[in-house]
Amino acid sequence: MLNEPLYSLAERFLSYIALEKRYSAHTATAYRNDLLQLFDYISIHYGATPVADISHIMIRSWLAQLMDDAVTARSVNRKISTLKSFFKYCMRMGLLKQSPMTKVISPKVKKRLPGFIEEKGMRALEDNVSPVSVTSLHIFNDDFEGRTHRLIFEIFYQTGIRLSELIGLEEFKIDKGNKTIKVLGKGNKERIIPVSERLLSQMEAYMKEKRSVLEEIEPLVLLVHPVTGRRLYPKYVYLMVRKYLTEHQITTLKKKSPHVLRHTFATHLTNNGAKLNAVKELLGHANLSATQVYTHNSIEKLKKAYNQAHPKA
Repeated sequence: MLNEPLYSLAERFLSYIALEKRYSAHTATAYRNDLLQLFDYISIHYGATPVADISHIMIRSWLAQLMDDAVTARSVNRKISTLKSFFKYCMRMGLLKQSPMTKVISPKVKKRLPGFIEEKGMRALEDNVSPVSVTSLHIFNDDFEGRTHRLIFEIFYQTGIRLSELIGLEEFKIDKGNKTIKVLGKGNKERIIPVSERLLSQMEAYMKEKRSVLEEIEPLVLLVHPVTGRRLYPKYVYLMVRKYLTEHQITTLKKKSPHVLRHTFATHLTNNGAKLNAVKELLGHANLSATQVYTHNSIEKLKKAYNQAHPKA
C-alpha cells in the first residue's frame, strides 16, 4: 500500500469523499480532475513517484505552470484545496507523516462582489409587467409554461436556494402548516427555509394545475413536455433565466444566471437589515466568511449614496 500507484490511491480517496464525506458528484469530478492533472505532471517531469515522495517543490512547480498558463488564482486555490484534502486523507491512512501542502502558499484572490439585481428589476418580475417590451405588457405568458417560469423566479428570489436545490425540491418537502420548505443542499445537508404566504399560495395553485395536465407530480416544478412533465435540468433553467433577464432588460449585469437570483436574495436581505448569521443559515453556508461578502454590497451602496449626495465627496 505504501507504493500504491497514485491513480489507484486517487480512486480510493474519491470513493472516501463520495461515500463517507458525502460530497456531491460535481465536487468529486472536480477533485478527480485536479488530482489527475497533478499526477500527469509529476509522471511527465519526475517519473513514477510514490505519494510519500511527492514534495512541496513538485507541487509548487505544477502550480507555477498553471499560473503561467493563465489559470486564475481562484481556480488555483480550488486545486490547492483539493490537494490539502487528498494529502490529509493520506496521513489518515498512515501513508504520510506530514503533508507537503504545509509549505504551499495560496495565491491572493481579488475579492469580487457578487452581482445582484436591483429591487425595481425584481418588482417588474414579481408584478409580471415588462419595463421595455412594446409587443406585450407581460413578462410571463398566461399558460402553464409561463406560470412554471414565473414560479421558478419567485422561488429563487424568495428563498435564495441553489439551482440544484430547486431541481431536487419535491412536493412533500413543503410544510404548509409551518410555511416552510426543506431543501437538500451541499454535502447532502438539509435545511429548512421559511416561505411567505404569497409564495405558498403560488406553489399550491401551481401544484393543483399541474395535477390536471401532467402525470408525474412528485417534483414541485417540472419541465413542460407534450404529454407528461419531467424533471428540470440545469441548462434548461439557466437558459430560461438568462432569456427573461436579457429580453426584458431586467438587469445590466453581464452574468445573468440563476445564481444571480441567489445573490439578489442575500443582498436585499442584508441591505434591509437582516442579521448576517440569519442570512448564513438561509443560504446554507458552512462558514460565515462565505456570507460576509454580501455586507460589502451594502457598504458599496452607502459609498455610492455618499458620493452622489455629499457636497465634499
